[in-house]
Amino acid sequence: MRRDTRTARWARYAAGPVAALVGVAVMLSGCGKLKEQVATVTAKQTLLDAVPDSTGEPFRFSGDDGTTAFAGSVDPGAKGLEVSSSIKDPEHGFTTTVVFRNVGEDIWTKISFTGTEGLTGLPKLPNKWLKLDTTKLVDADSVPRYEEGTDPGNAGPLVQAATSVTEDGAGTYSGTVDLTSGEAAKVLDAEQMSGLGEAAKQVPFTAVVDAEKRLTSLTLDVPANGSAKPFQYVVSYRDYGSTPKLAAPADAQVQNAPEQAYELLNS
Repeated sequence: MRRDTRTARWARYAAGPVAALVGVAVMLSGCGKLKEQVATVTAKQTLLDAVPDSTGEPFRFSGDDGTTAFAGSVDPGAKGLEVSSSIKDPEHGFTTTVVFRNVGEDIWTKISFTGTEGLTGLPKLPNKWLKLDTTKLVDADSVPRYEEGTDPGNAGPLVQAATSVTEDGAGTYSGTVDLTSGEAAKVLDAEQMSGLGEAAKQVPFTAVVDAEKRLTSLTLDVPANGSAKPFQYVVSYRDYGSTPKLAAPADAQVQNAPEQAYELLNS
């Protein structure tokens, strides 16, 4: 079962050449190619600045990485993150929904199954928030949690790896991303990257920024590779400032996670 919802802990990086290129452009304003470079870097920096992070207001996010849909919210004030993902079993047809909530040092999960008619052998888990002891997890880092630089959807690494960015007007941007570069190389899994070859270095993307200069969507158009069909990696952000704050679930809604939950998360 794939549990990685790609809520990466990568911080946003500044586009370092901005100041240098702008300074040169003042002296060589007649150079058309240099103007294009400056425009690209400026557009890229605008997008990087638009990516939500853990220092601003709360927001919601949602997306699809080509295999798994995910959604949730970030509350910097509470140092909180909630994320859910739903995975359909291709063989048996049932869907597993996993929700994680992290506030401060505490992490809870809810795990449920739908479409299980006629199936046996699935664990019966309480319909409550299950408090996790991360020492019982084989890979504690696989559990999404709030950290400085929390970047749901990996918009920051993708924009940072952009090799070209054009501002198309009215808050829309387009360009190409090198999926083999830096942290962007971790956004797709090995199976999705396999067979892309040189095409992985020039993957088209589009992005939209609202009137407040906040990113609202980013779409990566991943081409076909081998027998795999083309797909879109999509992430969206909304409800900046109006997203409800995150808090620990009420005591009546919580119990310690049973062993079956750990067995499932460790599988």
